[in-house]
Amino acid sequence: MAQGGSQAKRVRPRDRKVAQWTRDYTRLPGIPDEFLGEGGAPRPVWSRYFDAFAALSPDEVDRRFGAADRHLRDAGVTYRAPGDAAERAWSLSNVPLLIDDSEWQQIAAGIAQRATLLEKVLQDLYGEGRLIASGAIPAAAIAGSPEYLRAVAGVKPPAGRYLRIYAADIGRGPDGRWWVLGDRTQAPSGMGYALENRLVLSRAFTDLYKSMNVERVAPFFEAFRDSLRASADRDEPRIGLLTPGPFSETYFEHATLARYLGFLLVEGDDLAVSGDRVHIRTVAGLKRLDVLLRRVDSNSLDPLELDASSQLGVPGLIDVLRKNGVVVANMPGAGVIEARALLGFLPSLSRRLLDEDLRMPHIATWWCGQTSAREEVLSRLDDFVIEAAYGATLPGFSHKGPVLPAELPPVVRDRLRDAIATRGMDYVAQEQVRLSTTPVWDNGKLAPRPFVLRVFAAATEDGWSIMPGGFCRIAERLDSRAVSMGEGARAADVWVVSEGAVSTASLLPAVENVRIRRITGLLPSRAADNLFWLGRYLERAEATLRLVRALSVPQRDPGKGPLHQAIERIQRLLISWGATSLAARAQTSKIAADALHSEEEFGSALSLVRAAQRNASSLRERLSPDAWQVISQTADRLALPAEDEEAVIALAEITLQELASFSGLSQENMNRAAGWRFLRLGRRVERAINTTRWTRQFADEDASAEDLDVLLTLIDCQITYRSRYLVAPLLAPVRDLAVLDPYNPRSVAFQVEELNDHIASLPTLKEGGLIERPQRLAVALQATLTTAEASDLDSRKLFALEQDLLSLADAIGSHYFPHGASATRPEKLTGLA
Repeated sequence: MAQGGSQAKRVRPRDRKVAQWTRDYTRLPGIPDEFLGEGGAPRPVWSRYFDAFAALSPDEVDRRFGAADRHLRDAGVTYRAPGDAAERAWSLSNVPLLIDDSEWQQIAAGIAQRATLLEKVLQDLYGEGRLIASGAIPAAAIAGSPEYLRAVAGVKPPAGRYLRIYAADIGRGPDGRWWVLGDRTQAPSGMGYALENRLVLSRAFTDLYKSMNVERVAPFFEAFRDSLRASADRDEPRIGLLTPGPFSETYFEHATLARYLGFLLVEGDDLAVSGDRVHIRTVAGLKRLDVLLRRVDSNSLDPLELDASSQLGVPGLIDVLRKNGVVVANMPGAGVIEARALLGFLPSLSRRLLDEDLRMPHIATWWCGQTSAREEVLSRLDDFVIEAAYGATLPGFSHKGPVLPAELPPVVRDRLRDAIATRGMDYVAQEQVRLSTTPVWDNGKLAPRPFVLRVFAAATEDGWSIMPGGFCRIAERLDSRAVSMGEGARAADVWVVSEGAVSTASLLPAVENVRIRRITGLLPSRAADNLFWLGRYLERAEATLRLVRALSVPQRDPGKGPLHQAIERIQRLLISWGATSLAARAQTSKIAADALHSEEEFGSALSLVRAAQRNASSLRERLSPDAWQVISQTADRLALPAEDEEAVIALAEITLQELASFSGLSQENMNRAAGWRFLRLGRRVERAINTTRWTRQFADEDASAEDLDVLLTLIDCQITYRSRYLVAPLLAPVRDLAVLDPYNPRSVAFQVEELNDHIASLPTLKEGGLIERPQRLAVALQATLTTAEASDLDSRKLFALEQDLLSLADAIGSHYFPHGASATRPEKLTGLA
């Protein structure tokens, strides 16, 4: 007894912690696990990790977990599941997936070999076609794929590669080795999320991350970026990342990659073909694009030669490829390699093309387009998993993903059997393999969960560079056979752990002869459009909030008289602005709450901030996390109903402060380039319009002192007026302060002066030195306001001023943000450098 007690005392506290965490952790029968090896003992790399992790106190662990969650929330890391209208918050496991460096080297070698093989297969399929001619690949296996693009056949890819980026989904197989579950050659996603996962976890557990000697991912991204740059035919190329837009499932990732790698984030509408080149539509005219990293599927890239209904691509892009005018990564048509119909042929293709066996096996696959394979599958159908040979949806069924015939109702099973027998080329059969498991943190303990690891390879001049780690998706259900982020899964960072010190490389250039730049690239017209309207929507929201605050001042006299008339004017203005549909003279508190929170009214503060949020979502690569956080938090807060009139006032005040903080962030943190100017243009023109409307409403010929007092409150000039005039509000001085005073930052004249300065600094699109329409209108407005007198500003002149301001806003839009047929008007073709 004494001896046992003595031994118990020698157990370290951190060992007791680990024992408590892992007490109920067991390997699932017949399924490999990352934490526990074949004999049931923890793998050394995990023992090392949990020994260091156990040094943290429970409070410290909770604090670190909270820091990681807070970073994800503050950074606005999101994704959109298929079919979802709204974005979902990113779910990240607090425990990384750990892989020993020696094991990782084997994985990397297998991925590099596979990428090399698939590149050679693509070169043949779109080139000489010897593999099909010799029967190494059945012609039907390729002809049946919608991803085989005949328009690209015979086109040699500029810079010589079909694949610039390749990814493979892998998992540990039943024999303990890593197996390939699927190839990703179309437009592999996940790199940006892998980067974000690394940033979050390495910041939350800095000491632990350093002590584990985790291999850095920055050298991979540097190699990838340098490879794309070297593929162009000039020294300083322009590289764009083509995204389907903010409604893409992985738009956040597109913005992350563009910002991290320094690429221009572009949509199809941002690009135009002129001659044998692709150009970006910018506020300075068309500018040549050299390399396009696409995240748009091949069939949607060119509506002229591929899918005619696509609105995501660039008309004429395929013809530019024929003329060697742009590098596209990956080459259109590369997605044909993702077809499961080809999996069964890859082992023999490896021996034929590389003269070696595949280093990393994949799931045994039978393509039912071959008679022998089809007969074998039908003879023991219940032993297999059936999947679509091409794409994700099983032909004839609405089900996405794998189907287990043994689990189907008899009628459905018979229908599947008949479909395979009739048109077997649409189906593949694979052996039933369940995913291996990795630990997750679940209520203070560790639990096993199935996972899929996506590993990325980038083509470089020195061969394939493999990202050390990758994108891990973890399922919540123990019986998962496939993992998608749309099925309640979580992500995990992947740590490749080395015994020795690792490189601390970053994306900062190692050379010293980099040309200094002070302007951040070009501004696509779409981005300028979104910045302009972001400014306008935020200013409209501020105007509505100021009206709500003016309406909701407590202790209003409900009786008749001048004050009551001023309240009615505010109510009518809110109704005419679309902030509320409640009738005038309704209860003031209800009108104010409706103008603040209404989901249905387009002019409510909530609707306007959400509109600004939509514009901001298209600018994720240009906005700082702080700026995005302000807009998101403001929208979330406005969505919560206020309990009473006092709460309405408080919410309006807080929201006005938040909008002021956004304005401060843009003023202090944004470079004074074209993007900043368009954001300011939007705010200035909208503020000028709103102030003119308020002046027309509350400073007309019949305005009372109460009306004028409301106007001074709306334009935040009560203190200024009282410091200048020792009398109650009078019509002429109030009009002058609101409209004509160039020293008042809330006046119309001040906004117009700022508009002139910004417009004068923007690029000139027409040659010949002629003044362009936006500047012509702005100069005329400034001249009008400079020579006007307050006593003459009657309602008619104020209305004319408001219309001129609206015309100026439209002129800015039509001049710098052309759409449709006007997008390639002659003056936009002047600067094609």
